[in-house]
Amino acid sequence: MKNEAQARILTLLQYLYYETDEKHPVSVQDILKNWRNKGIMASRKSVYNDIALLIELGVDIVCIKSTQNRYFIGSRLFELPELKLLVDAVESSHFVTPQKSRMLIQKLGHLASSAQATRLNRPIYMDGMFKPENEAIYYIVDTLQTAIQESKQISFQYYEYLPTREKVLKHEGYRYQFSPYSLIWNRDFYYVVGWSEKHNKIAQFRVDRITGIELLALPGRQTPGFDPTSYVQKVFGMYPDNLQTVTLLCRNHLMRSVIDRFGETVQTKVVDDDHFLATVEVAPSPPFFAWVFTFAGEIRIVSPKNVLEEMREMARWLQ
Repeated sequence: MKNEAQARILTLLQYLYYETDEKHPVSVQDILKNWRNKGIMASRKSVYNDIALLIELGVDIVCIKSTQNRYFIGSRLFELPELKLLVDAVESSHFVTPQKSRMLIQKLGHLASSAQATRLNRPIYMDGMFKPENEAIYYIVDTLQTAIQESKQISFQYYEYLPTREKVLKHEGYRYQFSPYSLIWNRDFYYVVGWSEKHNKIAQFRVDRITGIELLALPGRQTPGFDPTSYVQKVFGMYPDNLQTVTLLCRNHLMRSVIDRFGETVQTKVVDDDHFLATVEVAPSPPFFAWVFTFAGEIRIVSPKNVLEEMREMARWLQ
């Protein structure tokens, strides 16, 4: 009898969790019918007693009182708008493969009622983006996170593309020895940042180009004072060399764009009614210049002169 009661209560909980929400409550008759379909014979009294027990155990079951009471699960681990936000993040992520996207969305659907789950399957249309096909990337990320948490070194190979689009291992399959510090999400790609034994300095690698990763027993080499947030702000576009302090003359309406790029702590100074100066520390690289170009002259490099000349040279090259 005890096992039968446990099976009945578990079946009731599953039914309420997967089949009900505030727009789809069920009656006592619905619950009894579901039990019968599962081979469980019980009375209306069992419904009331079992629901009372589940409520006592902390399950949020809401009762709509009427001539025929109806019930539904009130609160869940995630509300529907939160699940939609997570689904959108999965769908729009360049990092997640199509197959993994479908699997993750299906799993997220189990956190909602069946009616709500159908509303989660709504594709996001991305602007020219594509999704990778490499399923191994998730296990690479898992190994990297383990190495970061345990302060261990890793070794791996790194590949690049030939003009024929063929993938080849860099340096004839050389195995990099690396102490990862942090994973960084930049421009829809994962990068791992840490100490590279080959380069004898802090370096970064794109995670989706790593292969043959191994977790080593060697302790990671630490760099005191390393700050991932500061690193991302300074190493603009993932070019770590030649950091310089650059002054930008910007139109006032572009303050939001400057803050989006350099953070709320960026140094600024009002120039006149139309302009402000922003002082930033960046690597003067093609990605940085490309960012400046996108504003069609409304952001200009004021100093230093060598950075201004580099940008002019790039502009001449583009003509």
